[in-house]
Amino acid sequence: MIIIRLDRMMADRKMSLNELAEKVGLTNVNMSNLKTGKMKGIRFETLNAICKALDCQPGDLMEYRED
Repeated sequence: MIIIRLDRMMADRKMSLNELAEKVGLTNVNMSNLKTGKMKGIRFETLNAICKALDCQPGDLMEYRED
């Protein structure tokens, strides 16, 4: 199971969902779905944009846990 830690990184950077969505080029709904783990996948292009906007590494945004 992959756990999304986007909310933690956004809080650390004091960035709102709307602000991040705008910087990344996603709709607020899609960014919210990604944040809550409702999406089944993510494009590397989107992951790259998120990492750039939040100044972080992909591993900062995701965590693997066995079910």
